Amino acid sequence: MKILALETTDLSGSVAASDGSNVLLELELNPQQRSARSLAPAVKSLLQQVGWRPADVQLVAVTVGPGSFTGLRVGVTTAKTFAYAAGAEIVAIDTLETIAANVGEGGEGRGERAGGDCPDFRVNENGTVPFDAENRSFDAKIKASLAGASSPPVIELQVVLDAQRGEIVAGAFSLGEDGWFHPAGPQRLLPIEQWLADLRPGVAVTGPILKKLQSRIPPGIMVLEERFWHPRASQVALLAARDYAAGRRDDVWTLLPRYSRRSAAEEKMEGTKKP
Repeated sequence: MKILALETTDLSGSVAASDGSNVLLELELNPQQRSARSLAPAVKSLLQQVGWRPADVQLVAVTVGPGSFTGLRVGVTTAKTFAYAAGAEIVAIDTLETIAANVGEGGEGRGERAGGDCPDFRVNENGTVPFDAENRSFDAKIKASLAGASSPPVIELQVVLDAQRGEIVAGAFSLGEDGWFHPAGPQRLLPIEQWLADLRPGVAVTGPILKKLQSRIPPGIMVLEERFWHPRASQVALLAARDYAAGRRDDVWTLLPRYSRRSAAEEKMEGTKKP
């Protein structure tokens, strides 16, 4: 199955093409441009490089949140428009689960503490991450790396995103027997201080907001390396392949972004309606 995956959680993002669970190519969006401007050219370039016509795409996968209001709207609207025009099916992927997949079955970094050994992958100068025969076998590289590692494997994972206003969106995940991280409870919107206080030794943490919070993480918490903090379109594609094979489908007409809170404009409008 030919899958087009879009990831626009933040102001930029990435796109990827996969044949089932075989990721062919991943391209990063231009970080100097907002996704509203860079997404369509990136999709065009991606399809050209893998030799697909738009009509060849059978499934469109897209992160639907939580994340940036603008980024999510751009990604979801583009995915729905493309799927409708190409006659493709569509699958929505949770942003936090996408980040968790970096250290799960489809990812690279299980059980890494700061300074620990970790398998690497190549990134071309133009932002392309090639998934060729050498780079595709992430799982084998992980097992080889962990065989000599002193750090325990990641079993419990906290994924966190910045929700602004001194708050974060946090999701707890547990490693399943299938090698994927699965949600261990509902996602929470809570103050940063509360999340830090709730952390318990032995859990691993990841997510873009760690760029701000890394120095405040309590002792005994496993902080994954920065390369595992961000959602990637390649993981969106792999999760979509997994979920589609399990029978999941979404409706192109009713699919909407999932935000952690209402926008400031919506809250302001609601305030003006109160007596």
